[in-house]
Amino acid sequence: MFYKRPIIFIKKVVSSKETKESKIFDLIVLLLILISIITMSIETLPNLSNETLVILSIIEKICMSVFLTEYLLRIAFVGNRIKFIFSFYGMIDLLALIPMFLGSDTRSLRAFRFLRVFRIFKLFRYSNTIDRLKATMITAKEELIVFTFATFILLYITSFGIYFFEHQAQPENFASVFHAMWWSVATLTTVGYGDIYPITTGGKIFTFAILMIGLGIVSVPAGIIASALTKSR
Repeated sequence: MFYKRPIIFIKKVVSSKETKESKIFDLIVLLLILISIITMSIETLPNLSNETLVILSIIEKICMSVFLTEYLLRIAFVGNRIKFIFSFYGMIDLLALIPMFLGSDTRSLRAFRFLRVFRIFKLFRYSNTIDRLKATMITAKEELIVFTFATFILLYITSFGIYFFEHQAQPENFASVFHAMWWSVATLTTVGYGDIYPITTGGKIFTFAILMIGLGIVSVPAGIIASALTKSR
């Protein structure tokens, strides 16, 4: 009977959010996630001393060990293991743990260290942010679908329009409607990288009109999401 007590305690900690112990555990994991994210960012600084790198490595190993333990405990005590493993949080946990097993000795494996950034999504587990965001997306789903569809139509029309004006003047930059889509995306989002731009009078006038429309492309979804966020409170 004695060995069952720690098992029951661990089950309460990892499978419930209402107990005092589970809230303390969540707070500890939350702090470790923040520490891990900060450590991961510090690693990118140039000219770090060997001592600093060793300290960062130790912190990383401690954090990853706790994350691995948490992941295994949740699999062990969750009701439906398969459902948890393939759930949003289950996949995030797994992706964040992959670099721990692959290491970074070779250049090809070093690329997998990027997966560590997925651990930032673990923050959502310990707040109501993701639930509210999900409710917001459901509330604004129809409006966002219509807006996205209209945006793709507008993207095609503007690509074809700028191709018509600029193809003869700039056959390399606007070789086809598909080549012109890069200009359309940059212009409609009002980013305007400047790598491709119109030089004809017609193209410049057309671009001015598209820039005005682009302001709506940016502001409309922001308004839709803001309204849905207000409704989801």
